[in-house]
Amino acid sequence: MDLQIIPAAGPLYEQMKALRLDVLLNPIGVPASYIDPEKESRDLLVGAFEKERIIGCCILSRVDDETLQLRQMAVDTKSQGTGVGAAIIEFAEAEALKRGYRVLMMHARDVVIPFYERCGYSIAGSQFFEVGIPHHRMQKELS
Repeated sequence: MDLQIIPAAGPLYEQMKALRLDVLLNPIGVPASYIDPEKESRDLLVGAFEKERIIGCCILSRVDDETLQLRQMAVDTKSQGTGVGAAIIEFAEAEALKRGYRVLMMHARDVVIPFYERCGYSIAGSQFFEVGIPHHRMQKELS
């Protein structure tokens, strides 16, 4: 598996958008217009690839000088449970540290809280709803 920061335009980005639509958005009825390429052009886009096919991704968005938000984490359904998600998290944490950030946080869907807890993240706040789905803010101090 190859993990890399991908450009916010072009074929790799189109693969990433398609994966997010397939795994995250279409199943809950969120339209493709939810994805904002203009905003994402300012983010770090992480892709996990097998050969030249994307199998996982996430977006890292700046919150403030010390915090990045991990968003839109998706792993192809055939690759779930194989360590791809954990590898993406490790890569994202390393990229955050390399760029001087100390905290990585996310709005985690409640159904994936156990995954993020296994990766060392803790709940930081009460449940809230985003795109009609229950979430919790989770975060981790990086070192």
